[in-house]
Amino acid sequence: MTKVLVLFMLIPLAGFLVSLVVPAKKEGLMSWVAFGTVGLTLGGFQLFALYWLIQGSPTLNLKELVVYHTDGYEFLIDFYFDKVTATYLLVGSMLTFLVTVYSRYYLHREGGYKRFFNTILFFYLGYNLVIFSGNFETLFIGWEILGISSFLLIAFYRDRYLPVKNAVKVFSIYRVGDVGILLAMWMSHHLFGENIAFLKLNNYELVHEHLQAHSWVGVFISLMLLIAAAAKSAQLPFSTWLPRAMEGPTPSSAIFYGSLSVHMGVFLLLRTFPFWEHQVSIRIVIGLLGLLTSLVATGIARVQSSVKSQVAYSSIAQIGLIFIEIAAGWHYLALIHFAGNAFLRTYQLLVSPSVVVYRIREQFYHFVPRSHTFEDSLPKRMEYSIYVLSLKEWNLDSFMYHYLWNPVKWLGKKLGMLNTTKVLVFFIPVYALGLYFLVNAELFPFDVHRYLPVIFSVIGVMMVLKSFTERIHARMSWILVILNHFWVALAVNFNEQFEVMHTLLYLSGVSAFGLVGYLALRRLKYLEGSIDMDRFHGHSYKHPKIALVFLLSCLGVSGFPITPTFVGEDLIFSHIHEDQIALAFLTSLSFIVDGLAIIRIYARVFLGPHSRSVYEMAYRSS
Repeated sequence: MTKVLVLFMLIPLAGFLVSLVVPAKKEGLMSWVAFGTVGLTLGGFQLFALYWLIQGSPTLNLKELVVYHTDGYEFLIDFYFDKVTATYLLVGSMLTFLVTVYSRYYLHREGGYKRFFNTILFFYLGYNLVIFSGNFETLFIGWEILGISSFLLIAFYRDRYLPVKNAVKVFSIYRVGDVGILLAMWMSHHLFGENIAFLKLNNYELVHEHLQAHSWVGVFISLMLLIAAAAKSAQLPFSTWLPRAMEGPTPSSAIFYGSLSVHMGVFLLLRTFPFWEHQVSIRIVIGLLGLLTSLVATGIARVQSSVKSQVAYSSIAQIGLIFIEIAAGWHYLALIHFAGNAFLRTYQLLVSPSVVVYRIREQFYHFVPRSHTFEDSLPKRMEYSIYVLSLKEWNLDSFMYHYLWNPVKWLGKKLGMLNTTKVLVFFIPVYALGLYFLVNAELFPFDVHRYLPVIFSVIGVMMVLKSFTERIHARMSWILVILNHFWVALAVNFNEQFEVMHTLLYLSGVSAFGLVGYLALRRLKYLEGSIDMDRFHGHSYKHPKIALVFLLSCLGVSGFPITPTFVGEDLIFSHIHEDQIALAFLTSLSFIVDGLAIIRIYARVFLGPHSRSVYEMAYRSS
């Protein structure tokens, strides 16, 4: 029975691969591949669910594939099936099937028709991997697929400024959630001494035994999971990304940000509930976060002039209530609430273009004055203050910029003196000196040796910060990203003696994909002359093949599943000790800014309005 679980990953994977080879002009065949794939999964699940219920709905776990194994470390793909998975699969399959059928007609003769269905199937594969995940590694694979497919669908209209700009903004919030997962994986590996399976988290005695002597470690892991869930589900202070994601086509807004992707944070909390169930402080924090988000998002939704934005904030408010239900331990209510919210928001977004027309006509012919509301009972000063704050979305965007992105940009600008020549002349000899220290560690005092990992990590962070804020040279920005990975590898190698194959596996992916990406940029520079980072160039319009090659290189360098870089990053984190919070933070910061710098290069060079366009464009959205 457990072997059948693999089919729910293989069917979407096969459908996605087939969709890649379907000619772009064959719209009918492309759409049939899409909803045929999702329909087959839905029908297969219904048969499987019937048999599963007859058997008494047992919890299933399948250790499917060991990707990499050494002494003390095992990277494995693990699948898990229970009532939470069954609910998410039923809702996800039904809604994806309906949206693919709807999109067949909605996007007829659209230039990116094939690209849209490719990305939808890619998203569906990632969604299934997340909900069937049996450990953090498998979940993170699907989590990353959801992130990149979100970016591609928001930037679907890639010849426009706003969709590309908002896609980068949403991806930047997703990277914050990624670091929460990474740090939770890192600390849980040290807490349990293994890549813990979710099945084992249901063992109260096992979890209690490990947390009894490491209560603060448990709090740290739970908080990292909460950050990841809040970022993915648009809870405070990350709420403003959801309406910005509506720049994509209406069907993708419905399936992604109204129903499925936005509920992944809810899934993460449901799946890890047995771990933090007895941590009362964490349950209180989750409940308060959900309550505060519901109140703020409700107020913002009531003053929105855009239908999509109103639906987005309404969904955020409902997810806040689901957070409260999970914190209270009401799992069945949370699952029912998830299904109801997902179906409602999908319907609302799909009919939103028609609703706008109906409402305009109704107001024109049948105007009705505004009725008395709850806010009218408040003191006028308070009512007006809440109204203005809600109009400004409680300045959440400004908060994120002021306390998160502006400090990062400020640090990067302080490194403005760096250029390619200085990097090569000064930093490469320093790296060679670091290798000498590593090989001849016995020649140096222990007090010096133990500070070197942090020093080298700081140098790596400096490079990636400079790459993130680079405004001129795209190729130099790319080189700095590659060198950052080498500094991270060197820093972690000072921690403990481990097989050199771990480092080679990590750097092999970075080096190979980095070289391909550099050659793609060099070729584009030769053809176009200018690929400066001070504007969007939109070169994917004239050079789609180079754009595709560079995108694949970006995925390989940033650690996309399951590249050597992805496995290597997990290996690297396993060698950071649990008391080395500073090193773990710097390494995580490197990976976050690294991904942002890479996607920024891709967006600036290949997306947006073409550099030679003479047409006006919008630079602000409603």
